[in-house]
Amino acid sequence: MKKIYVRLVAAATLFVSTSDATAQCSGNRFRDFVFTQDSVISNITYGSNVSQTNANVTLKLDVHMPKGDNVPMRPLIILAHGGNFLGGSKTGTDVAQLSHDLSLMGYVVASIDYRVGMTNFPFPGPDSSDATEAVLRASHDGKAAIRFFYKDVITNNNSYRIDTTQIYFAGVSAGGFIALNMAYLDQLSEFPSWADTTGQYGLHGGLEGNSGNPGYSSRVKAVVNICGALGDTAWIDAGSPPACLLHGDADATVPYGSAIITLLGVYPLLQVDGSFPVAARLNQMGIENCFETYEGQDHVPHVSNAAYYDTTLNVMRNFLIHYVCNDPLNCVYNNPIGMQELPQMASLIGIYPNPSNTIMNIDLSRLAQLPQRVQVIDFTGRVVAEEGTTSRVTLDVADYPAGMYMVRVIGDNYVYSKPVIVAH
Repeated sequence: MKKIYVRLVAAATLFVSTSDATAQCSGNRFRDFVFTQDSVISNITYGSNVSQTNANVTLKLDVHMPKGDNVPMRPLIILAHGGNFLGGSKTGTDVAQLSHDLSLMGYVVASIDYRVGMTNFPFPGPDSSDATEAVLRASHDGKAAIRFFYKDVITNNNSYRIDTTQIYFAGVSAGGFIALNMAYLDQLSEFPSWADTTGQYGLHGGLEGNSGNPGYSSRVKAVVNICGALGDTAWIDAGSPPACLLHGDADATVPYGSAIITLLGVYPLLQVDGSFPVAARLNQMGIENCFETYEGQDHVPHVSNAAYYDTTLNVMRNFLIHYVCNDPLNCVYNNPIGMQELPQMASLIGIYPNPSNTIMNIDLSRLAQLPQRVQVIDFTGRVVAEEGTTSRVTLDVADYPAGMYMVRVIGDNYVYSKPVIVAH
């Protein structure tokens, strides 16, 4: 597919520094799938706060780590799901596969739940104040999650083996709002005057909030926004963190440009700045960024379209490796992920039809060396089908839940992965 992107390399090497993670950059780590499995620790409590109705909320996250990894310090990506600030989950389809795949590349990934819900939803209906306050609650939780890992390094002997110079925050849709607001809203005086940060439940504590782990840093090196937006690009100042932005130019849920956002197509909320004006402001302020437009696409196309998932993972990979490994900034889709040792594998492995609703065929007959195993992995990272050495796999997917899966072909010296879609 044709790519539209913006590339800006600042004169100064903003936020780029040598770290423990950089020592791991000599091979394919962070560039490809160098692990075949991840291990997941679920439902770790990272904080607590009260909801917009003053109900106690325990905040939890899942940590994905590359299985069998023994390096002492790893970069961390904290990932926030979407859901209109009304729902969503740390195991949702918008973040689960990303969590899994990024961990196979050598990252530690923490997928977080955060407080959702808006005052006056559904009746009489939320307004700009309710929406803005929901974003701040979620941003408080995101910062508490960052502080959780800084605290763990100091008080718990760094149990997740995190390099705190290499912490990134990424979000999808509502999670993208969180990422951008945490990166660029750095003065409470900039916060919209119509939002009540003292009289509404769960909003105390300024921009840092009271969701947990006080006294520790909430600094990140860079952020990734997938189809989210920012309240006002004027919040972006010189010296702000770099950003990777991915957004469909036909997004009917979160504006690609500057426009009124309408919740569920019913409740007009407030004017926001989507990825296009955010990228323009970053360029104006001399801040490094990558900007990928999903041409002609609606909201979060990576969830339902394997090609756009591949694009999303690839562009994120290229952006992050600039900061982790000091590679030159590359905002262009290239070097498909999941092709180690055998760069021609895409032409040697046939998977069809894709999408499929009944039977899916995996043709491996053209490989010089048959794989040790072939796996089909669902959005939660669970292996739903596995075959041993074979030249052809025929899968009956009629009873599979509709959605995205990953076909992984594992050989002696390669791992090849391809997203596939089951559509009923």
